[in-house]
Amino acid sequence: MNAEPAMKPYVIGLDLGGTNSVFGIVDSRGDIKVTTAIKTQGYKNVEDYVKASVDALKVIIDQVGGIEKIKAMGIGAPNGNYYNGTIEFAPNLEWGHDGVVPLADMFSKALGIPVALTNDANAAAIGEMTYGVARGMKNFIVITLGTGVGSGIVVNGQLVYGCDGFAGELGHVIVKENGRSCGCGRNGCLEAYCSATGVARTARELLTTTEEPSLLRELNPDEITSYDVSMAAEKGDKLALGVYEFTGKLLGEACADFAAFSSPEAFIFFGGLTKAGDLIMNPIKKAYDERVLNIFKGKAKFLISGLEGSSAAVLGASAVGWDI
Repeated sequence: MNAEPAMKPYVIGLDLGGTNSVFGIVDSRGDIKVTTAIKTQGYKNVEDYVKASVDALKVIIDQVGGIEKIKAMGIGAPNGNYYNGTIEFAPNLEWGHDGVVPLADMFSKALGIPVALTNDANAAAIGEMTYGVARGMKNFIVITLGTGVGSGIVVNGQLVYGCDGFAGELGHVIVKENGRSCGCGRNGCLEAYCSATGVARTARELLTTTEEPSLLRELNPDEITSYDVSMAAEKGDKLALGVYEFTGKLLGEACADFAAFSSPEAFIFFGGLTKAGDLIMNPIKKAYDERVLNIFKGKAKFLISGLEGSSAAVLGASAVGWDI
């Protein structure tokens, strides 16, 4: 029996989001022992970001007995390339949108442990498959609704990576001809409408193009967030409810198209927007049922991630670390 797992009982999982970077130290059962976080943005360059990350990590690494207890690190990141360990032209990262960032290698050198990296939505899919609502499933799609819209596609029990590591960018499928500008440089992408930022944009548009009374009119329009929209919707605010109807309809129609290529047994939604619950899920299901091909009707479940907060992405990233 190899004694190494006993000597190195933990891996680090990093959920690198557009807003926050959440680090967890995870054991082989999927228990997150300790966490820390830093802001993802606000660093002039990636070197400063890695230094801030390592400084934060040192504190929690010491809490579990030092770096000699850590087997590896896994990272889930936007535009993460599993094959190369790089982040490539990530539109929502100010230190990562202009080129290729060899992030896995940088963390490996800074910490002295092996590091693997994958797309953030793929990490969430691995987290769901290993520890969450997708346990036992072989065909499903995880859609992450955060700063952007990401997806992790599992077919026949395997994540779809494609020839270059970038398969599964469903957030950048065009859903509106000549639509809103997207961070990726194109117009009309799903992400421009159905991310947290997209929901806020929809609310601002409705506030300027309609006379509908709304609690949101009491706020500075430039500062409205998707959280403000969900709080108003929960109070029965008609304009806010309309935002969720519109967002859910677009998501449901998109899922009806996605079903055509992988016939998933479930769509699993993950991220901040899912906190709206039925407000967003009901319009998704309704639009899906209206649009999906007859052969796929009634087959896919629509589920919300059962993993708390960023746990799915942290656990998914850690699972990538165990696999090194």
